[in-house]
Amino acid sequence: MEKFVINLIGTYLNVLSHISGDYAAKKALHIFSKPRKGSLKAQQIAFLNSARKENLIYENFKIATYHWKGDKSTILLVHGWESNSARWKNKIHHFIAEGFNIVALDAPAHGASGSKLFNALLYSEFINVVAQKYNPEVIIGHSVGGMAAVFFQQKYQLSSLNKLVLLGAPSEFETILKNYIQLLGYNRKIEKHLHRIILRKFGAKPSEFSTSKFSKNIETEGLIIHDIKDMIIPYSDAKLINQSLKNSNLISTQGLGHSLNSTSVTKDIIKFLKK
Repeated sequence: MEKFVINLIGTYLNVLSHISGDYAAKKALHIFSKPRKGSLKAQQIAFLNSARKENLIYENFKIATYHWKGDKSTILLVHGWESNSARWKNKIHHFIAEGFNIVALDAPAHGASGSKLFNALLYSEFINVVAQKYNPEVIIGHSVGGMAAVFFQQKYQLSSLNKLVLLGAPSEFETILKNYIQLLGYNRKIEKHLHRIILRKFGAKPSEFSTSKFSKNIETEGLIIHDIKDMIIPYSDAKLINQSLKNSNLISTQGLGHSLNSTSVTKDIIKFLKK
């Protein structure tokens, strides 16, 4: 059924592109930028309710934050696509046991945060607002949250930040966009107009939004953890980032998938933080 819907959307916009390529591409970008909102389970709600909640503001958007107070370094947790702060539950329990001060935020258009649409640049601005309040020594980003964390640090160079952990993070936005275009079966006309719209809207070509390229200007010590058989973000992306992030180490896992929701990964992170 899902494949049928995907094919239907692709066919509809391809037909529409012959009337207006720009309009069809705007629709395609809207679909690309709009995450599905899943409902939180009772256990997830109870866990988030154990934190001190506070809403911060970026422009007109609400940023939902969660704070578990501790006496040691402050860790800022940045989740990925179609997720929310509850995804960190298992890791947070370990971090709390170690005495860390934990802050998590919901991304734009995710969880309890504002905005109807998502992009990594907007997410990086959300991160900046939270970082200015809490001055984290550590940021841990999963998937596109890792990309947004790199975009943030490259732009703002937060002086308090001394460690950056990237879990299953993508490197090239252009590759993500290309995969989306192939998945929906968009024609060359939509692809061409998509590139134009992104250039107009964000002031740069898709190829310029690159975690590995942005990493070159970051001195922060980094830990990259990526599963060799990650089916969402290829392992080659981790190697690209590792080559660019000067002071970084790459840990390769096998069988943990894209989520990397494993105690072994948490132990590797804690070991890195205690160095």
